[in-house]
Amino acid sequence: QTNERGTSLTSEEERFLDAAEYGNIPVVRKMLEESKTLNVNCVDYMGQNALQLAVGNEHLEVTELLLKKEGLARVGDGLLFAISKGYVRIVEAILAHPAFGGGLRLTLSPLEQELRDDDFYAYDEDGTRFSHDVTPVILAAHCQEYEIVHTLLMKGARIEKPHDYFCKCNECHDKQCRDSFSHSRSRMNAYKGLASAAYLSLSSEDPVFTALELSNELARLANIETEFKNDYRKLSMQCKDFVVGVLDLCRDTEEVEAILNGDVDQALPSDHSRPCLIRVKLAIKYEVKKFVAHPNCQQQLLTLWYENLAGLRQQSVGVKCWTVLGVAIGLPFLAIAYWVMPCSKLGQILRSPFMKFVAHAVSFTIFLGLLVINASDRFEGVKNLPNETITDHPHQVFRVKTSQFSWTEMLIMNWVLGMIWSECKEIWADGPREYIMHLWNVLDFGMLSIFVASFTARLMAFLRASEAQLYVDMYVPNMPNIDLSNASLPPNVAYYTHARNRWLPSDPQLISEGLYSIAVVLSFSRIAYILPANESFGPLQISLGRTVKDIFKFMVIFIMVFLAFMIGMFNLYSYYLGAKYNPAFTTVEESFKTLFWSIFGLSEVISVVLKYDHKFIENIGYVLFGVYNVTMVIVLLNMLIAMINHSYQEIEEDADVEWKFARAKLWLSYFDEGRTLPPPFNLVPSPKSFYYLALRTRACLVRLCKAKKLMKRLIKRYVLKAQVDSENDEINEGELKEIKQDISSLRYELLEEKSQATEELADLIQQLGDKLSKNAKKP
Repeated sequence: QTNERGTSLTSEEERFLDAAEYGNIPVVRKMLEESKTLNVNCVDYMGQNALQLAVGNEHLEVTELLLKKEGLARVGDGLLFAISKGYVRIVEAILAHPAFGGGLRLTLSPLEQELRDDDFYAYDEDGTRFSHDVTPVILAAHCQEYEIVHTLLMKGARIEKPHDYFCKCNECHDKQCRDSFSHSRSRMNAYKGLASAAYLSLSSEDPVFTALELSNELARLANIETEFKNDYRKLSMQCKDFVVGVLDLCRDTEEVEAILNGDVDQALPSDHSRPCLIRVKLAIKYEVKKFVAHPNCQQQLLTLWYENLAGLRQQSVGVKCWTVLGVAIGLPFLAIAYWVMPCSKLGQILRSPFMKFVAHAVSFTIFLGLLVINASDRFEGVKNLPNETITDHPHQVFRVKTSQFSWTEMLIMNWVLGMIWSECKEIWADGPREYIMHLWNVLDFGMLSIFVASFTARLMAFLRASEAQLYVDMYVPNMPNIDLSNASLPPNVAYYTHARNRWLPSDPQLISEGLYSIAVVLSFSRIAYILPANESFGPLQISLGRTVKDIFKFMVIFIMVFLAFMIGMFNLYSYYLGAKYNPAFTTVEESFKTLFWSIFGLSEVISVVLKYDHKFIENIGYVLFGVYNVTMVIVLLNMLIAMINHSYQEIEEDADVEWKFARAKLWLSYFDEGRTLPPPFNLVPSPKSFYYLALRTRACLVRLCKAKKLMKRLIKRYVLKAQVDSENDEINEGELKEIKQDISSLRYELLEEKSQATEELADLIQQLGDKLSKNAKKP
């Protein structure tokens, strides 16, 4: 019968517990062998039994003696206690106990520790039980004990991954209803074990991939289980640091490629040997910025960036500029050469990521130049509309001349079609879901959609004007001096002879011009996509992107305040339409305009003044308008400025990592095979396209055994480094205590040996005395 806390101990039990605590091996052995009344499961006032006391003071010999005793309870106490202390030899001794035969207790998953007895529950140094869901392997992972984790894994112990947070299975539902806090804590303990570097290193065949996936899952949980947000973020960062630590131990290109490419690669045509960089893409997707910006990763990416252009990498900026200029001038001829000879030396050069980037950048620059040229004839005003001076015959309808497509617009349409085809191929390759995850793709989609809508509306206007022209040609007499504006024409035909000032607001050509203007603005904003390629402009572009996010966050509060004052001021002045010095606040539209421009100081105070002598309403208007300006201009705008400044400082503090991460994202978009020719040259398929189409229909995944071997080598190196770092730590108070306990145990062993030697000497003296007395009695 195990003593309960507070139960007085017998003198024999007190002596037994003291001997176990201080490592008095002789006394423990003697009491275990000779005493018939000793309760080996007795506990002290803290609830600790002899096994716990022996383990806590690292007395291996005493522990082995206790484990041999039949009837010893709560063996699991000692195991968890030994794991928490990091005593490898004691853990191995306890695992050899029959209580752990078959490894049942080691294979139980978290939340399944409802054992039949209380053997497995343990107490820590303060007498508090370990959490009921903490298994030996979870505890070993928490403590970063590599040897113990390896031992437990060899015996079949595993950490079961918790179910999804939104799992609706009966098991999760029951545990959530029974004790939601315990359920959340058990999930946290399991994830702490899974995110441990010791467990990641020793339990997974591909620790890098496992750590990347786990880091993303933990980051997602941080936004779901907000009560444990900091804990989950810390674990996510721990996984990311593990991946960076493994990459940091690479010693040659082979090892770097093994990490960046993983153990799976896609079978591609025989002339393509560019690595797939699966792990880099995954790290970019999960925003593991330190991994992507690591020198080892960046060096490999830079080598691939200048593939087939090794000499250009070491050239000066001037030489690179001349190269770009040469590509810009000879782009049409290079495209023709690639169509004819895609597998030639020139074709290989054009397929290099750097040349693809230059070709696409040059193509987009030409596209922007066409947009400028298309508007150049209107720089002095709107009098010279496109093709307005072109007259086919005297009865030509005015709208036919204004709605015709110019040669620059025809070229712009070709470029737009080429970009649409390029986006379609990207959607096909990456999938719609992955495509929309990138904001630049959303911008491209919006820009191209608006261009298509603009040209479609323009074409509708041209077709309707052409129908009106056909009516004129058929029914109006062929008289050279007739004025179409005064001719008797049907309304639907006469409308297309009118000047711009008589067009309807919903006219397709007006809609086309409005959409075209928006598309032009989006086109020029697309330049920011290539800015990360430059070290000077890259951080600025990143700061600008972060600023846009801050503005969207700010807009939530801004809209709430703005709507409140807009509706309030409209309710106040809506009855005074015509009774004010200006129409401000008399309609919803005027309220919006007045309050919006007030933010920039472009609204006057007279906006709240009435012509009537209604001072109360006017004073309320003054107060509301003043409060609005104070709230928006002084408070909210300054808060937005502070937010933007904070984001900028974050980027500046880690500008190198942020820029390299953004540059890697840009580079990777040009590493994949295909999309060599930029728009509009990509509209004409090359023979190589059909060649790759035939090969990719039977492409399959192949496992790279060599990469797995290199990964195991790196993980072994990581584990050795972690153990060396642990051993090199300074001696702490706990280690000094262990040394004192070892000395105490040695003292008891020496005292036992001295006692045995004294007894043996006494026996010898007694025997010698007996012999002498016998000899003295003889005659």
